[in-house]
Amino acid sequence: MTIYVELVARALNISVQQVEATVRLLEEGGTIPFISRYRKEATGSLDEVQIGDIRDRLTQLQELDKRKAAILTSMKEQGKLTDELTHQINEAQTMTKLEDIYLPYKPKRRTRAMIAREKGLEPLAQEIFEQRPSTHPEQLAQDYVATKKEVESTDDALQGARDIIAEWMNEDPQIRAKVRDLFFKEGTIQSKVIKGKEDEGAKFKDYFEWEEPLKDIPSHRLLAMRRGEKEMMLLLNFTPPEEASLLAEQSMVKNDSPAGEQVALAVRDGFKRLLKPSLETEVRLATKTKADAEAIKVFTENVRQLLLSPPLGEKNILALDPGFRTGCKLVCLNKQGKLLHNTAIYPNEPQRKQTEAAHTILELCQKYNIEAIAIGNGTASRETESFVRGIAQLPKNMLFAIVNESGASIYSASPIAREEFPDQDVTVRGAVSIGRRLMDPLAELVKLDPKSIGVGQYQHDVDQQALKFSLDDTVMRCVNHVGVELNTASKQLLTYVSGLGPSLAQNIIDFRNQHGAFKNREELKKVPRLGGKAFEQSAGFLRISDANNPLDRSGVHPERYDLVAHITRDLGCAVEDLIRDSNLRKKVDLKRYVSDEVGLPTLQDIMAELEKPGRDPRAGFEQFSFTEGVHEIKDLTIGLKLNGIVTNITKFGVFVDIGVHQDGLIHISHLADKFVSDPGEVVKVQQKVEVTIIDIDLGRKRISLSMKSDPFGKQPPARTRKPSEDRGDLSSKLNMLKNKFKS
Repeated sequence: MTIYVELVARALNISVQQVEATVRLLEEGGTIPFISRYRKEATGSLDEVQIGDIRDRLTQLQELDKRKAAILTSMKEQGKLTDELTHQINEAQTMTKLEDIYLPYKPKRRTRAMIAREKGLEPLAQEIFEQRPSTHPEQLAQDYVATKKEVESTDDALQGARDIIAEWMNEDPQIRAKVRDLFFKEGTIQSKVIKGKEDEGAKFKDYFEWEEPLKDIPSHRLLAMRRGEKEMMLLLNFTPPEEASLLAEQSMVKNDSPAGEQVALAVRDGFKRLLKPSLETEVRLATKTKADAEAIKVFTENVRQLLLSPPLGEKNILALDPGFRTGCKLVCLNKQGKLLHNTAIYPNEPQRKQTEAAHTILELCQKYNIEAIAIGNGTASRETESFVRGIAQLPKNMLFAIVNESGASIYSASPIAREEFPDQDVTVRGAVSIGRRLMDPLAELVKLDPKSIGVGQYQHDVDQQALKFSLDDTVMRCVNHVGVELNTASKQLLTYVSGLGPSLAQNIIDFRNQHGAFKNREELKKVPRLGGKAFEQSAGFLRISDANNPLDRSGVHPERYDLVAHITRDLGCAVEDLIRDSNLRKKVDLKRYVSDEVGLPTLQDIMAELEKPGRDPRAGFEQFSFTEGVHEIKDLTIGLKLNGIVTNITKFGVFVDIGVHQDGLIHISHLADKFVSDPGEVVKVQQKVEVTIIDIDLGRKRISLSMKSDPFGKQPPARTRKPSEDRGDLSSKLNMLKNKFKS
């Protein structure tokens, strides 16, 4: 483990002591949220990202060691393990280097080189490979002609020798490393449409004729091209530079003697037949892995921002799931999100029963003291919003909110929804989800598979195991960052609390149902199977808003209650006084309370919690409304300025809901008046923005937006493109890029 610690510390530029402490805490069962929040003295105040990096790097090294052990066992069983090979294997720092060493000894199907060896041609290959000027391969080959061994001629013998030399070249670790490095630095990727698939694969039109350096291709473009290949619309080719073959030849050919010419022939054949396909497979995997990592990083950051969206808080909500023919499903929820009433109204076409619908809404708002109206952003959303806002008798202070309903239909048909509302149909469950998302996005969205939330791109194309691991990590961090109300939290929310999981979450729910609300954190110890370790890891993140002890309402961990009591005794006051009176808190000399176990970071965290116990770290809720009079894409015009909400962030730009049932795209070049390298530096998911329409393609339902102060500059605004119009400008740009890459 010591060598692991040193390698991780060096790789992450973190001290050995910090890594040692973090590794120890992880091995003891500590979670990332707990370690980063309550063990700052041990880790030197490492944050969640750094602790996660240590964990992940440690896992990689452990996997590398497992592979080393398997390779050593395999080679020992083959009787080919030497001291030198053992040393090389143990010293290998990467999986690629390790596999290169193992390749010549890796069990494989019969190759042409194996067959040549069986015919006794390896000595001939050895003599030719020495490339002595005096060597005459044809003369040497005559001694190996043997009909019984199916070596009918000198040509057969030379071919077999070349097959062996070709395999030597392919399995040489140094040659593979050099050619691989050149492939990544100067190789290209090309895509073209499969003949006859032009119409069927129209969504991949941008890649019908495309070429780009491998080192420059962004993750979203590679994943799009690979999807086109998977759907059998595109042909992809990963091509090394021409110099790659020459590099391999220069590494093997010593001179231009007759023997050298035979080696050159063998290398050219081996490069085309063995090395190039092998490295192309590696490059495909490596670029896919890199693209996956980048896409997952973007996706998880979007999920994090969405989960931490500002909550409206505890309000009585009327929620509407809009529709035309089937009407709008309406539900009323109390401040805790409990379903009180459900019905349907039909204010839109074709029924258009607006008087009746308005009467129903007014009656329910009065009956249930409704404080906010939530409207899903799906079909008929803008029409329903206009109708509801137009009800003159509604209170002037009524809050209206358009809620992103992505994944609501998936939730409504899920086992979780059936368990919550066994007697209601999917439409009621979906409307409830919309209302609850307004109250607390985090508490409601944790009930969904994060892939269904509606952010990110190509989430179904990336490594699903890596995606799930990263998303679970992200959700757990968000839940523990905010904290969880113990007496109202759902099983799904409790599952993500540090140290719990599905089983203990269910036990807490069962205990709560049987014994009533928790009065203090100490009662958690009575929950079946919730032992000391689980209590330690979870207690600080669980809140009891009406607890007698004010510390149970805060993020102060129970293990530090005695410390707070010590401080209050010294001040001669109660904890409530310390929370209420800022002058008392200013009197505390934190250095007096530093000990071997508690340092200034923890003491500062405690004082911050006492200042605002149980404070929600999320931003405050802001009311928003789309631009009036714009409901459909046909209502848009070039140059029009609109209100929008950021729904998704990618490496190439930002998608914005402008209220026309089709998100628009702000390309990264139009996010600001200055250069932007990362869209995430400019905007966040769910951020309210003002955008300008700069292009409309009705045929492909694409809307281009800008956040620049002068998006058109000296260029006149473009006009709306009709479905029949040719996108010649895009084709010309692609051709220009293609020629640039070729030059």
